[in-house]
Amino acid sequence: MAQKFYVVWAGRRTGIFLDWETTRSLVHEFAGARYKAFATRDEAERAFRAGPSPTSARAAAPKPSTKKTPEADDATRFGVQLYCDGACEPNPGNAGSGLVVYRGGILQELWFGLHNPNGTNNTAELNALYQALLYAAREIEGGATVQVLSDSKYSINCISVWAPGWEKKGWKKSGGEIKNLDIIKTAYALYTSVLPQLTLTHVSAHVGTEGNELADRMAMHAVLTKTREFIRYEPIDVPAILRMRAG
Repeated sequence: MAQKFYVVWAGRRTGIFLDWETTRSLVHEFAGARYKAFATRDEAERAFRAGPSPTSARAAAPKPSTKKTPEADDATRFGVQLYCDGACEPNPGNAGSGLVVYRGGILQELWFGLHNPNGTNNTAELNALYQALLYAAREIEGGATVQVLSDSKYSINCISVWAPGWEKKGWKKSGGEIKNLDIIKTAYALYTSVLPQLTLTHVSAHVGTEGNELADRMAMHAVLTKTREFIRYEPIDVPAILRMRAG
């Protein structure tokens, strides 16, 4: 059987892949997925750079369900939802962070930056969460209800589960040092200042949740562009952004 080259422009990961099973895992039930098979690598590389054509496949949409996802329910409960994510390549290495802002369930802003050439995935996630908390604090001061969503259990646990105990023990823990302590202490102080008006939620990574996918692309964009400032990304073209490299 002749080798095929599968281009994924929008999926859980994007790029060129050599087998259908891998490609299917990236596009199956991924909202807005775009992909196509090519006979040669050269054709695939040119197509990936050019973007999807009208003949590229769209993954079948998931069957309608009467049960909403937690994120869909939360869109009606919170005035502002903030998705944050970090990326690092290699790990440790070039790190960056991303933030996505929804108001009333409608996408409003994208942010990226905080490049660190000597970072880790954990520092990138913590920096992203801290930026989300800074944004949340401003919104809460204006009377908004805010939910912050992160796919990093580590950063969520650092701020909301482990930090209170570490603080009581003089910011020490049994078994060794607390890594990334400076950003943890700063983020924890901000987190406690906005409670109970803030809800911090873990969201699964790379399962097609738009906010999470966009935050991932923003974080990776920061890594690739080595952007040190935390700045707005424009224009907001969701299909084009989802075709960007995933973290």
